[in-house]
Amino acid sequence: MSTAAVGTNKKSSSHFVSWPILGWVTALVLICYFPVIVRLVRQWANDDDMGHGFFVPVLAAWIAWQKLEQVRFVPPTPDWRGLILVGWSAFQLYVATIGAELFLARTALIVTIIGVVWLLCGLRYLKILAFPLFLLFFMVPIPGVVYTSLTFPLQLFASRVAELSLTVLGIPVILQGNVLELTDMKLNVVEACSGIRSLLSLTFLSLVYGYFFEKNDWIRVLLFLSSIPIAIAANAGRVTLTGVLASFSPALAEGLVHEAEGWVIFMIALCILAVIHQILTRGWSLVERWRS
Repeated sequence: MSTAAVGTNKKSSSHFVSWPILGWVTALVLICYFPVIVRLVRQWANDDDMGHGFFVPVLAAWIAWQKLEQVRFVPPTPDWRGLILVGWSAFQLYVATIGAELFLARTALIVTIIGVVWLLCGLRYLKILAFPLFLLFFMVPIPGVVYTSLTFPLQLFASRVAELSLTVLGIPVILQGNVLELTDMKLNVVEACSGIRSLLSLTFLSLVYGYFFEKNDWIRVLLFLSSIPIAIAANAGRVTLTGVLASFSPALAEGLVHEAEGWVIFMIALCILAVIHQILTRGWSLVERWRS
C-alpha cells in the first residue's frame, strides 16, 4: 500500500518542472526586468487609467493555477524553440532601453514569460495557458500615440452626447469643442473624462467574466466586443449626469460626488454587460433548439 503511494507521488512530481530550475529562471527574469517592473507598478499606483493593473497579474496567476491543476498529470515537454522567443524579447528590451520606449520594454516582459513557458513546459502547456498569458497584456498601458488618438475623439463624442441629452432635458447648454457651457459654470471634458479608464477596465473584466461564467467561445467574444460600446456609452452618460448635477449646484460636479458618480456609472455598465450576457445565452439556446 505504502509502496504504491510512493510510486504515485514520484510519478506526479515528475510531471512538473523542478522547483530549482523554475526558481532560477524566475530570478533571472526578475533581475533583467526589475527596472521595467518598478516603473510599471508606479504607473499603476499613480495613473487612474491603470488602476486595474494591480489585479491583472493576480487574476492571470489564479486562472493559470486552475488550468495547471486540470492537467497536473500531463508531463511538460521542454521545447528549445522557446529560446527564440526569449531571445527576441531580449532584443526588444535592448531596443526599448536605447530608445526609451516604455511600451516595447513592458511587452518584452510578457513575451519573455510566454517564451519561458514554451521553453520549460512545451507547446501544449503554452496552449493551455494561452488565456491567462493573454490577460497579462492588459497590465501594460497603451502607447502614448494610441492613447492620444483615442482620447480626443472620445472626449468629443461624450461632449456631443451630453449636449444633446441636456438639451432634451431642457437644460441650457452651449458646446464649444469639448467644453460644455452651462448657466453657472463651464464643464471641460478633459482626457480623464474621455472614458479610456472605463474602457480598459470593462474590456478586461468582460474577458474575466466570460471565462468564469460562460463556456461558449462565441458568446465570450461577443461579450468582449459589446463591452466597448457599453463603456463608451457609460462614459457619455457620466458626463451627462455631471452636467445635470452641475445645473443644480456647481459643487456637485467636483470632488467626492464626481468620483462617486463615476463608480455608480461603472457598476451600471457591469450590470448592462451581465444583462447582455443573459440575452446572448438565451438567444443561443433558441438557435440550438431551432437547429435540433
